[in-house]
Amino acid sequence: MSREQIAREAIEHALKALRKRHLLEEGAHAPAYTALTKPILSQGSEWKEKADNLEVELHQCYKAQSRLSDQLVAEVAESRASKALLQEKEAIIADLQKELTQTRDEFSQLKMELDEKVKAVELLVSENKELRAQLEEMTIKAKNAEAENKMLVDRWMLQKMQDAERLNEANAIYEDMVDRLRASGLEKFARQQVDGVVRQSEDGAEFYVESTIPSTCKNKIIAHEGGCASILFEDNSSKLISGGQDRSIKLWDTNTGSLSRTLYGCLGSVLDLTITHDNSSVIAASSSNNLYVWDVNSGRVRHTLTGHMDKVCAVDVSKISSRHVVSAAYDRSIKVWDLQKGYCTSTIIFASNCNALCFSVDGQTICSGHVDGNLRLWDIQTGKLLSEVAAHSLAITSISLSRNGNVVLTSGRDNLHNLFDMRSLEVCGTLRASGNRVASNWSRSCLSPDDNYVASGSVDGSVYIWSVSKGDIVGSLKEHNAPVLCCSWSGLGKPLASSDKSGVVHTWT
Repeated sequence: MSREQIAREAIEHALKALRKRHLLEEGAHAPAYTALTKPILSQGSEWKEKADNLEVELHQCYKAQSRLSDQLVAEVAESRASKALLQEKEAIIADLQKELTQTRDEFSQLKMELDEKVKAVELLVSENKELRAQLEEMTIKAKNAEAENKMLVDRWMLQKMQDAERLNEANAIYEDMVDRLRASGLEKFARQQVDGVVRQSEDGAEFYVESTIPSTCKNKIIAHEGGCASILFEDNSSKLISGGQDRSIKLWDTNTGSLSRTLYGCLGSVLDLTITHDNSSVIAASSSNNLYVWDVNSGRVRHTLTGHMDKVCAVDVSKISSRHVVSAAYDRSIKVWDLQKGYCTSTIIFASNCNALCFSVDGQTICSGHVDGNLRLWDIQTGKLLSEVAAHSLAITSISLSRNGNVVLTSGRDNLHNLFDMRSLEVCGTLRASGNRVASNWSRSCLSPDDNYVASGSVDGSVYIWSVSKGDIVGSLKEHNAPVLCCSWSGLGKPLASSDKSGVVHTWT
């Protein structure tokens, strides 16, 4: 109940009590009043006057009594309201005392936990001191071990230097033997040249006829979606292999222009291709940072060569062994791979990214063309830089080695095609054309099998052909509707193939 309801009930109860008391008092005073009025009437007007006065005084007393009763009722109501307020305050005080007790209990519990935490911190401080002491001790041991390791490394480097000196001596002897063999081979080569046909009495019996200047488009092949950046012929064959941005490798019969087989499994765009000399394995360099090796007969992936940290843009296989492969990537490294084991055997690091590379004829040297325009030769055994020349003012896009290995063709973004003597790295020829503009950093030019001609594609969709001996353009092929990215000449002397950015391949005879 609210305070107002309690006050109202108290007032009503007091009024009832006062009325009851007033009635009782009137009943009690009635006989006296009657007795008084009789003598007054009999005694005359004097007494009547006194009686009237007394009656007036009595009425005044009643009025005073009524006022006092009202005051009493108000005080009683106020007293009850104060009592109710007091009870409410007492209840609040009880609740506060209860909360105070709970707070004291929580304080005691928190104090106990604080004491435990302080003890734990003291324990951790002591353990930290012990660990610092152990760390200082281990630091001293590590410094001692580092000093010993440095001494061992110095000894190891000294040993390696001695081994390198012995290896250099062996290489010098080997190079002398190779030069002698080359001299005898050139003499034999000259004796075997008859009617433009060259035969080599080695295992595999390579042969090729004199190359002809192509002038007619024999086949137009819609090879790949998104562009075809690399094509090459099988060794001593007219079968063509192409790789494109659609992540597929396709084998074509250039006699009919029909598709022979498609190799799947590459996870990125194909940027370069090579094939082993027995035509059994195709190797692709991919933008997925990997190289993929397919078995041509089964169409299955034999190896996925991982290790590069950026897109692989160039690959070549050794010309004396189908076992060793070399690759270059935009992680500024060249890696040598063993195809039988399927892993990298050595890595060469350099400052400028490599766009193109190839093996030398003897398989002991790597030729690499770089973004800085330099042509570099590397020893495959030691990984050392043998020689270097500024071949182009802009990036090198292509490297091709002549059949005998004495001349290397480089193409660059400066729209020049230079021929270098492999032995001295001196320029022995420069080919240019006013309309010939290289299309990309991986535009591939090529030498004809008899080393008499050079073919290169251009941004305007043309394929330009130069005579190496004359240094002049002897042909211009125009069928492409997109920039030409790659040219490849069959080892049989014909046909010539070219591919463009729209994925179209043309063969020329």
